[in-house]
Amino acid sequence: MGSNGIRRYGLYIGGRWVAAAGAEVFPVHNPATGEVVGEVADARAADAVQAVTAAVEAFPAWAARPAKERSEVLRRAYDLMLAHRDELAELMTREQGKPLEEARGEVQYAADFVLWNSEEAKRVYGETIPASHADKRLLALRQPVGVVAAITPWNFPAAMITRKIGPALAAGCTVIVKPAEQTPLTACRLAELFAEAGLPAGALNVVPTTRPEEVADALLADTRVRKLTFTGSTGVGKILMRKAADTVKRVSLELGGHAPFLVFDDADVERAAREVAASKFRNAGQTCVCTNRVYVHERIADAFTAALADVVRGLKVGNGLEPGVQIGPLIDGQAADKVERHVRDALAKGARLALGGQRRSDSARGVHFFEPTILCNVTDDMVIMQEETFGPVVPVQVFRTEEEAVAKANRTPYGLAAYLYTRDLSRAIRVSEQLEYGIVGVNDGLPSVAQAPFGGFKESGIGREGGKYGMEEYLEIKYVSIRL
Repeated sequence: MGSNGIRRYGLYIGGRWVAAAGAEVFPVHNPATGEVVGEVADARAADAVQAVTAAVEAFPAWAARPAKERSEVLRRAYDLMLAHRDELAELMTREQGKPLEEARGEVQYAADFVLWNSEEAKRVYGETIPASHADKRLLALRQPVGVVAAITPWNFPAAMITRKIGPALAAGCTVIVKPAEQTPLTACRLAELFAEAGLPAGALNVVPTTRPEEVADALLADTRVRKLTFTGSTGVGKILMRKAADTVKRVSLELGGHAPFLVFDDADVERAAREVAASKFRNAGQTCVCTNRVYVHERIADAFTAALADVVRGLKVGNGLEPGVQIGPLIDGQAADKVERHVRDALAKGARLALGGQRRSDSARGVHFFEPTILCNVTDDMVIMQEETFGPVVPVQVFRTEEEAVAKANRTPYGLAAYLYTRDLSRAIRVSEQLEYGIVGVNDGLPSVAQAPFGGFKESGIGREGGKYGMEEYLEIKYVSIRL
């Protein structure tokens, strides 16, 4: 860290901090204030190739380490993350903007992936298969995939990294992480902590860049990289998937969402409103699983909207480092433009503004906030009901029947997360089974945990992260037939 409090990092390759090939660096800004909070090396394609080489060289020894030893390294990394929880949280808030208390929660969530996978490392079991002949023995072995390229987003700078490197390292893989250019500092600090935990040089490499396509292309073209794991937009995911096909890499893709929240007429209105708010406004609505569309039964629509407005009206907007702030800034001007465009389109087509609706921007400093917003009288032709907003806006639409609500919820190419609120057990089971989503929260707006599978249906992704399912994404199955 520099004398002025600005963190400075190179590229982390082969266990060393090195300058980028072009000796270029780029600044990292606090989205709440516009101030520079860090400076990191700006990787090029050549740096990505160098990182792959380091990961390839480290792979045989790391894969050969007994699972118990890999487990111990990850457990130490978990302990270090919690020991530095406040530091990591403040760093995250400074570079990403989320409220400090949310950032502390993310550190715990991120650390939980490391802990869970440290334990799962010791439970990668093979299998003996009954043979067809007395003189044969058939074995199914599980072995690490190899070198992994992990491309992570800015909205969860710690958890989206550990959700990938936790199982990858536990399985015996080595990893190159390309963090989002908005939030590379957390990735670099995590690399330091994993090294302190005893992770060998080259097992984890970090290559920040302002040229994501160039670096990603280098990683995808390299035949030594055997797996791609990516969290981000569906559009970018499709491009990466096509490019990964050229070398037949395994892929895990956690892509965009457009989560519906169905509130039925038997719901506890006030509790349902609190769950919707908890889901929608976490990280200023900048999460892939947050509520994007609310469908409320016509009999309780007015009462629900009033209850939701009461909750949302009390949310404080501001710099995430300030006490009591619950809604931080949007990540950049492009994000704010999208939110504003969705709101204006809805209002132009007849939506009613129940609360909020205003953008607060200081473009000179690159600072963009948006008030927590509730829109009523929303119709299907509005853009906000067709695209993921990724901001603090709740569109509310009324429904009459359960069948109508389920049909509306499923009428999208996305299928990451969905929610419903009801006190009817039969309905809860029936609707959760009909929703075409990889994650369903029943009376639960915050279902994500490290030990459960996270992933989507349809165009929301391929594969799962979390729990035993996340580990399977980094393991190959080898069949061995032995004649005695």
